[in-house]
Amino acid sequence: KEFLVEISGTTVTITCPLTEGSITWQSTGVTPISDERKYVIENHDSTPVNVSCSSGEKTYHMYLNARVCTNCEELDALAVTGIITADLLITFGVLILVYYFSKDRKGRASPSAGSRPRGQKVQRPPPVPNPDYEPIRKGQREVYAGLESRGF
Repeated sequence: KEFLVEISGTTVTITCPLTEGSITWQSTGVTPISDERKYVIENHDSTPVNVSCSSGEKTYHMYLNARVCTNCEELDALAVTGIITADLLITFGVLILVYYFSKDRKGRASPSAGSRPRGQKVQRPPPVPNPDYEPIRKGQREVYAGLESRGF
């Protein structure tokens, strides 16, 4: 059996696993005055505490190291799910907007400060021919006459 610990703000509520008999609580630093199944610590200061509850011969011990804060907000699972879903939808919407606005600008050339002025198109000289792959010219067929197709 286990203790049930509930934290709300600076209030810590501990429920003892014992169900029958008169329950006695013991705690380090604080003298609990409670004979109930639940033990409430008001204005807990986040210091570790050893807590034990006993009834007759049965005793349960627990080391409580709970972090509490005064300005904390409690969120349920539905609120967290809503926040995450809204964030994903907004991110997806921005992604689609960026895609559609950038898609229209792909074909356009953007003028930049260092670009040369657009005048007449300057023709580039033809590439330097590779001497290993010269085209066959009309007067030079005898160079390639010795090459015949081989039958396989």
